[in-house]
Amino acid sequence: MKFTLSWLKDHLDTDASLDDILYALTDLGLEVEEVHNPADRLKEFTIAKVLHAEKHPDADKLKVCNVLTDAGESQIVCGAPNAREGITVVLCKPGSYIPGLDITIKVGNIRGVESHGMMASERELELSDEHNGIIELPSGEVGQKFIDWLAENDPAKVDPVIDIAITPNRPDALGVRGIALDLAARGLGTMKPAKTVDISGAYSSPIKVTIDEDTRENGCFVFAGRMIKGVKNGPSPQWLQDRLTAIGLRPISALVDITNFFTFDRNRPLHVFDADKVQGDLRIHRTQGGETLVGLDEKEYSFGPGQVVISDDQAVESIGGIMGGLATGCTEETTNVFVEAAYWDHIQIAMTGRALKINSDARYRNERGIDPAFNMEALDLATAMIIELCGGEPSDVVTAGEVPDVSRAYKLDTDRVQSLVGMEIPADQQRKTLIDLGFILEDDMAQVPSWRPDVQGEADLVEEIARVASLTKLQGIPLPRVNPGVPAQILTPAQKREQIGRRTTASLGYNECVTYSFIDQKSAELFGGGSDETKLENPISSEMSHMRPDLLAGLLQAAARNQARGFMDLALFEAGPAFHGGEPGEQHGQITGLLVGRSTAKDVHGESRGVDLFDAKADAEAVLAAIGAPAKVQIQRGGAEWWHPGRHGRICLGPKKTMCVFGELHPKVLAEMDVKGPAVAFTIYPEEIPMPRKKSATRAALQLRDLQAVERDFAFVVDTSVEALTLVNAANGADKELIDSVRIFDEFKGETAEKQMGAGKKSIAMTVRLQPKEKTLKEKDIEAVAAKIIDKVNKATGGTLRG
Repeated sequence: MKFTLSWLKDHLDTDASLDDILYALTDLGLEVEEVHNPADRLKEFTIAKVLHAEKHPDADKLKVCNVLTDAGESQIVCGAPNAREGITVVLCKPGSYIPGLDITIKVGNIRGVESHGMMASERELELSDEHNGIIELPSGEVGQKFIDWLAENDPAKVDPVIDIAITPNRPDALGVRGIALDLAARGLGTMKPAKTVDISGAYSSPIKVTIDEDTRENGCFVFAGRMIKGVKNGPSPQWLQDRLTAIGLRPISALVDITNFFTFDRNRPLHVFDADKVQGDLRIHRTQGGETLVGLDEKEYSFGPGQVVISDDQAVESIGGIMGGLATGCTEETTNVFVEAAYWDHIQIAMTGRALKINSDARYRNERGIDPAFNMEALDLATAMIIELCGGEPSDVVTAGEVPDVSRAYKLDTDRVQSLVGMEIPADQQRKTLIDLGFILEDDMAQVPSWRPDVQGEADLVEEIARVASLTKLQGIPLPRVNPGVPAQILTPAQKREQIGRRTTASLGYNECVTYSFIDQKSAELFGGGSDETKLENPISSEMSHMRPDLLAGLLQAAARNQARGFMDLALFEAGPAFHGGEPGEQHGQITGLLVGRSTAKDVHGESRGVDLFDAKADAEAVLAAIGAPAKVQIQRGGAEWWHPGRHGRICLGPKKTMCVFGELHPKVLAEMDVKGPAVAFTIYPEEIPMPRKKSATRAALQLRDLQAVERDFAFVVDTSVEALTLVNAANGADKELIDSVRIFDEFKGETAEKQMGAGKKSIAMTVRLQPKEKTLKEKDIEAVAAKIIDKVNKATGGTLRG
């Protein structure tokens, strides 16, 4: 938030120095980031007078001037075309730093003639871009400080510009008057009365306004406006242009500059339509999707469904609270205008602004919060300034919706400052502070002003009192140690789940990696990314141009670097976010493990073997069990294209809810990433794992069975196309009360198997564990369950029990 010192003094009557104001602002929580004070760079320059000027003997375009200074007469060589006898100039003595040239001048010798200093142009002193000649002053005494002369004759050129950082909870400080209110409460001056006007309309506005029913609650609360006929748009007055230029805005025209002035002066974004370009009435509504608008920035925006816009009878003319449209913007030919003041839902503003990627001053203020009670007054003040600068005749105000009631009051307990903050502040001073900040006190209740949406409780009243009193005065007082008992858990369930996942994966023998969230486009494309939505505007390097779409990209790059250094057998994992878009919320957490090479070293007990998908599956199931995933799941195909098409699986809760993907990586991906296989991996999505229904700080009671479990083995002859999972699911469904687990322990297939069992056949053997809960199983009970298992498998697969 930028403003000038003179602008501040329009609202604050103060004699405080600039340094005192800067210190107070930072101490009040409005941190000063930068100060641009012309006095710092102009304090060395003085006023002088040219007594005599004659042509340089050896240069046609140079003149040798005899100049009267505060130290007597000096000889200066000057090349300015307007250097002549009798003019009053700005003198730069030897040893002075010239900001526009970035040099420190010295006594020079120019073509054989000594020159003791120089006479400056406006550009050399960074006063403007003018450099066709040296500065000619209409008045001034020789030896007078040039900065003092400017302060008397052209104060805008020496007006300090202050830039402060605004925290999200202080939207009131996005207006100069709000900043002045804080300083007045600190005691650096008194507030000047706010300007008020009463505008009476001479006719009914020909443009009416309406708000759709579904837009009033969380879109636009109130929309007010009026027509002004017969305006004359042109350049704004110099004082207004100087103010806008000082804070970095380009003056455009009187009508536009007025709206910009109120944006910064009172934190009140406004908009002015060219009324002759509006077709019919104005309507505030939500978009259906697909509508377009060319904004005032001359860019075309395409709307999604549900975004709040302002339309006339023909098309969308403005993005509500964010930016106006070019078609109805004001130009020098504008003669009739419609002035708008509205109060928008700040969440809707933020969502639309993010979706359209628009960052405007209006959006910045509307999404943080403006004063709803100031809406109608702002419309009158803007109308008055337009009439004053551009002329015209106003209509009656047309309104849709209502100004929302944001009134609220909290109890002021003057003793809480000591208990909450540790500062001793007299009760009378506390009450005075709140009154100076705009609060209304009735007995012990403090009515919150409408421009302070951040004050939401009694503790906030204490914070305001302590902030104005200055937290730098706070002294630490040791408190007696109190046994706090068992502290509440700090981590959220999701954070705790990620922590357990990290520890479990590490305990399985994996080494944790922390890779960059940025990868190159080629690698990103291998994992479904690499689009413009995830491209960085200012990448660290060409190899870090995009946000990673999957953690496997970084892990494979790490594996390739290790293999290049001779480490061929690797077990790596990482936990962190992957990105499928560039907006907040377009990311998901992952726990990803990667196995490369061989599982064990060769020893006397047997040969080592390469890792396979069952290694990844076992590790994934261990991590899922540790973080609370359900035991009964489905394993399906259909993973992303970077997995091997026939050697991977998805661990799911139904066909659409994937908790994990495991398996071999596609050979093409390994070749592109320069990783020598075999390589298997698993990717767990913790957000897809359901949270437990019962939330408790304690673990569930351990349930032990004192009855003997029974295991029975079955071997079924089935077609070679039948999946083992089909048999497991069928056997599990035979008796859900007694069957504790089903485990495949053998698969017999190939030429030998087909010779024994028939062409196209194989044998799958499984162990079924029965766990009784109420009584010991007898042989007849076991036989009954076995018969059910055989029947279920037969119906599901067509298989028969192997003899």
